[in-house]
Amino acid sequence: MLKKEWQARAALLEKALIQELREEEALDLTLCAAMKYSLMAGGKRLRPILLMAAADAVGGRGEDYLQAACAIEMIHTYSLIHDDLPAMDNDDYRRGKLTNHKVYGDGMAVLAGDALLTLAFEVILRQPGIAPETAAAVVREMSTSAGPNGMVGGQAIDLESEDKHIDMETLRKMHMGKTGALFCAAIRSGAILAGAKPSELRALTAYAEKFGMAFQITDDILDVTGDEATIGKPVGSDARNHKSTYVTLTSLDEARRLAEDSVEEAMQALTIFDDRANFLRELVRYLVSRDK
Repeated sequence: MLKKEWQARAALLEKALIQELREEEALDLTLCAAMKYSLMAGGKRLRPILLMAAADAVGGRGEDYLQAACAIEMIHTYSLIHDDLPAMDNDDYRRGKLTNHKVYGDGMAVLAGDALLTLAFEVILRQPGIAPETAAAVVREMSTSAGPNGMVGGQAIDLESEDKHIDMETLRKMHMGKTGALFCAAIRSGAILAGAKPSELRALTAYAEKFGMAFQITDDILDVTGDEATIGKPVGSDARNHKSTYVTLTSLDEARRLAEDSVEEAMQALTIFDDRANFLRELVRYLVSRDK
């Protein structure tokens, strides 16, 4: 069920993303090509899938919110383009392809990321069938989670932590911003769009936090144990950049235990929901067994 539903919704998203790029309206064709290069490079499409699944869990229909789902993927893609830049992680490959700056140059890659970030908020406001206050709430969720107290703040801690030994609390804070904040935005936005009750929103927020933790710990594990051809980017980049991770601060076995604990806590957060949250349940279980 998990794989089939994931693939079906990812296919819907691919079509919607192409439509939202609106190439025929592009002011600069090179910029548009750079945006498209990274946005349509594939990937798990995990954040938009989570947005739709959260809407389902509270009684909505996730497929009704494709514009918001596209927006969260645009924000995520912008962050990857910038994260790969020489001034950041200096990576040559992403999703099995040359990184954006390797194809279009550093300056155009910066602009492609900037453009995707700003386009995302325009796309959210094209979401039909929702009240203005709901649209404003979703914009607030995504902008807060992507900004200085969310993803960008976590990236700043990451940048400052290179070549330093940081403690576990700093590592958690970094990843709650860098990785977890956008997961929270996706899940909370889906719930808000579908009219979640306060108790449902609290439960899904708790799930999102533990989901993000499990995802990041597994990412750290795969950076040590993964296969480059499978994960689509070089392994060992954390060691190359002298970064502290859950593996380096504990051990491989302890990191696996922490990931499994996070999965169990995420599952516990979903106990108030019925079968409509089964996709979320299956997804967080899948996290600790994934190979990419």
